Amino acid sequence: MKSTSLQLTVSETIGSVSAELIEADSAIVMITLAHGAGAGMNHPFMVSLANELALQGISTIRFNFPFMENKKGRPDVPAVAHQTIETAIVKAQELFPSLPLFVSGKSFGGRMSSQYLAKAKLDVVKGIIFFGFPLHPAAKPSIERAEHLNDLKTPMLFLQGTRDELAEWNLIVDVTNKLPNAILKKIEGADHAFKAGKQNLVTTLGPLTKDWISQFSVNQK
Repeated sequence: MKSTSLQLTVSETIGSVSAELIEADSAIVMITLAHGAGAGMNHPFMVSLANELALQGISTIRFNFPFMENKKGRPDVPAVAHQTIETAIVKAQELFPSLPLFVSGKSFGGRMSSQYLAKAKLDVVKGIIFFGFPLHPAAKPSIERAEHLNDLKTPMLFLQGTRDELAEWNLIVDVTNKLPNAILKKIEGADHAFKAGKQNLVTTLGPLTKDWISQFSVNQK
């Protein structure tokens, strides 16, 4: 695999954010990979996930949201987050126009990506992968954050831990069962960080992602 540092210009007013391209050997797809609300693109989880995906033939562009780039505590408003995701998608298409394109995100990054896709309805995006969808705040079970998913026609993969404190298991099951384009994969015992006790389950995410995207004729240009 090969790693390259990038800068993505979101807009004149928002400015630029850091990004990292990891090119898999003999890549079969390209995925944009957005981080969560609490840690940026270089958090060990994000780096490990990108490396695990590369081992499966999945190239990634992971990037910072402006709030993380500028070391601000509060996450960006959706409009800014959506524009940043759009910029990453455009860059991925520009660099690898022949590779099928998927989007993905950890927690906040996945939710912002799905909100963007629900509005933009991009035919070029073949699917979205959620590495822990944040269905509700901790200890406040609800499903309102999933309402926009009903407007999303893109195939969806939810990789979710059974002990995820931001997605009570019975609620995420109910939500995904009602989405005709959604698949839910259970990570037994994992919390929101994909840890089960002392065991780090990030290594399970790469193969599950590859198995799912392989059904979409990824070799078609």
